[in-house]
Amino acid sequence: MALKIIQECICCDACVPVCPTSAIECDDPVYVIDSALCTECVGYFKEPECVKVCPVDCIVTDEELGESKEQLTKKFKMSRQ
Repeated sequence: MALKIIQECICCDACVPVCPTSAIECDDPVYVIDSALCTECVGYFKEPECVKVCPVDCIVTDEELGESKEQLTKKFKMSRQ
């Protein structure tokens, strides 16, 4: 699956420093996740760190951009090269 940040985002900045791939950035009016960079923390952590730290639970699964664990693992390996 892919992650996205929904309109309930309060731009608190909690998610940005915990993202190991720097996939989260500020946009207007809420933060966004670059799906080309996001591995959902596969290869880094057991679960997405941004979801764990979000105080308003605004980081959700984006069903339209679904990626398998294998695809996320490949993306992680490619980012390490």
